[in-house]
Amino acid sequence: MMSCELCKTRSETLLWRSELCRVVLIEDADYPGFCRVIWNRHVKEMTDLNDEEQHALMNVVFAVESAIREVIQPDKINLASLGNMTPHLHWHIIPRYALDKHFPNPIWGTPQRAGIPKPPLDWQVRLAKSICQRLQ
Repeated sequence: MMSCELCKTRSETLLWRSELCRVVLIEDADYPGFCRVIWNRHVKEMTDLNDEEQHALMNVVFAVESAIREVIQPDKINLASLGNMTPHLHWHIIPRYALDKHFPNPIWGTPQRAGIPKPPLDWQVRLAKSICQRLQ
């Protein structure tokens, strides 16, 4: 579906890809390590997938969450699959920090403070490597 933002080929920081889905890094200085798992085929809902596909997608989401926790060590992880603005199945894996702009509220709300999360050095390379190792 060419009008869909997630179906289009675009420049994104790709961390991992399979025939079913891909993991991209969201460039957001306020939320270092924010990843999105995007189903490659255009579907709107989890129940549009068969049981095997659902299981495969959630394995990727959980692998990304585990990698973020290992490498970046946030205070909390938020998982979200909304699709209200972009009705293409995808999951947000959002590392949260006690001092981030919105904590403890959702990142899409009104900022509570100026946030200054500090990820470890070379975290992007380590995160990509950790995700790939978990999904071999």
